Amino acid sequence: MNRIMLGIQGVQSDDQMKKVVAALARQKGVLKTEVQQLGQVTVEYDPHRLTVMDLIRAVREEGFLAGML
Repeated sequence: MNRIMLGIQGVQSDDQMKKVVAALARQKGVLKTEVQQLGQVTVEYDPHRLTVMDLIRAVREEGFLAGML
């Protein structure tokens, strides 16, 4: 299991953050998501099933930019 913190650009509300977290949680291999603050989320995932780029892509598909912090 790996853990990373993602910074999400463009998130301006709790509803938008919930949308991002839901998209991450839907990824097969994500074990846990935890919002640190608006625009920051910690993700625990199985590196045998997902890469960091897969997680970033899931965020981008929701209309936001993401990167590792």
